[in-house]
Amino acid sequence: MIPRIAPALRTQTGPSALRSFTALAAHRQPSRSPSLADVEPNGAAKFDERQRAFRQQLKEQAARREREESGLPSQSPAAGHVSASGPSASAASDSTLAKAVHSLPFVLAGEAKEREEAQDGGKSKGKLSTLIYGTHEGRNLDRDMERSFSQVLARGKYVHSIVTHEVKPDKVDEYVELVGKWYPRMAASPENKVNLVGSWRTEVGDCDTFVNTVHIWEYQRYEGYHESLHSIQFHPDFPEFDRKLKTLINTKRSSLMQEFSFWPTTPPRRLGGIFELRSYTLHPGNLLEWETHWRKGLKARREVMEGVGAWFVQIGDLNTVHHLWQFANLEERKIRREQSWSVEGWGETVHKTVPLIQTMKSRIMIPMPWSPVA
Repeated sequence: MIPRIAPALRTQTGPSALRSFTALAAHRQPSRSPSLADVEPNGAAKFDERQRAFRQQLKEQAARREREESGLPSQSPAAGHVSASGPSASAASDSTLAKAVHSLPFVLAGEAKEREEAQDGGKSKGKLSTLIYGTHEGRNLDRDMERSFSQVLARGKYVHSIVTHEVKPDKVDEYVELVGKWYPRMAASPENKVNLVGSWRTEVGDCDTFVNTVHIWEYQRYEGYHESLHSIQFHPDFPEFDRKLKTLINTKRSSLMQEFSFWPTTPPRRLGGIFELRSYTLHPGNLLEWETHWRKGLKARREVMEGVGAWFVQIGDLNTVHHLWQFANLEERKIRREQSWSVEGWGETVHKTVPLIQTMKSRIMIPMPWSPVA
């Protein structure tokens, strides 16, 4: 098995970049509701192979973008392509991507330091200056207190919504048919500033009475969210869709979220396997501390596990954090989680974050046929 290093760089160089959720989703046509039985029990090798190819694609996209931004000529595929088929090539690919991922916090830290020095205006660093202007840590604390959590924690480029439907058990196939046509259609419409990140059916957890489905959408800031709602609301086919949907579900819940700055949402990919959505309700006032510890802990986790994204709720179920992971199967989930404890830093993260939690929930999910992340 290869180490898991979740992609942490969002790359986008044009219309055909990895961010095109809908193009990938269109390849899968809705048929029936998926289940855990559809996942290959011994599919870990195929999962790893697809994972290597995905990371290689991310590396090539990042390299191409870097060349374009630096003004260097584009490298030909024959000269620049590194095959992901051999062990040495895949190791080199993972190593290069790991270096890029792990160096990102230091680059950002350097930029932040330069900004702080500029904001300090070249003030003297002597004892008298410290007394007048306060310590460096004190000034940082004051700045953080003046800013909202969204400015401190989030990337700010996207707003995500998480929508949960409780589908009536005898209406599941009708639901799959209806939503499987409507959601990709709305995401593909250029007037809607929205991408469908993924759709999943809960297989374990929250499915005692109803079939629970989870959908995550990505909007271009709050303006994109509002404009998309307005556009969809006035689509000529929306009233009929809405009428049918209400006959198939029992309840609908939604929250608006932002992704953590240290964990961008993955581009579309199809690795196969299962997903785990872990949801944490924190004690009020502890979100910033949670982010601080998880920023360090994720570095340890991504060495053995494949992350999809992490978000904190801003409107809806407040003080809630969602982490989404992907595994080849349940056995691989168990193995990868156990391996985390052997990575330096993970034990400390758990020790410091557990006291911040009020409640926690885990759901095992299977991607719907149209899901771009699957």
